[in-house]
Amino acid sequence: MQRTSFDRMTCSVARTVDVVGEWWTPLIVRDLSLGISRFDAIQRNLGISRKVLAQRLERLLEHEVVQRVAYQDNPPRYDYRLTEKGADLATVILAMTAWGDRWIFGEERRPMLFRHDSCGAETSPVLTCSSCGEALRPGELTPLPGPGLRPGPGTSEVPAALERLAAA
Repeated sequence: MQRTSFDRMTCSVARTVDVVGEWWTPLIVRDLSLGISRFDAIQRNLGISRKVLAQRLERLLEHEVVQRVAYQDNPPRYDYRLTEKGADLATVILAMTAWGDRWIFGEERRPMLFRHDSCGAETSPVLTCSSCGEALRPGELTPLPGPGLRPGPGTSEVPAALERLAAA
């Protein structure tokens, strides 16, 4: 089924969904971030068809989220690795993990734990302010127009919403 592209929207969420919004893509990025890098290993771990996995990896390659690194010449075989862009996307997967831990499994039944390699402590992913370090919550953020905001699909209500916020 052909889905609608959001590539004309001036919205970071819409454009990100355009890259990663296909059904298996976040799980592929998760596996790559966990070090599962070979096609057969990803396919086995997810139980995904080879055709669908090949299509999803090709899309991630097109968007430079992953890169292929040859580990065998005859026949050609590759590891798939996250690029810097892909590693940044993996932080979104960490945020999804934190949400699932809290709202699907509950803190006591989390399926995976994380250790912060720098300090050695067990941790949970938390989105924080780049200036003060406090945790960020949507109700505590005020959106402001950025230099790339353009009127159009996905942003037609944004200027009115910003005006309402400014007037409040």
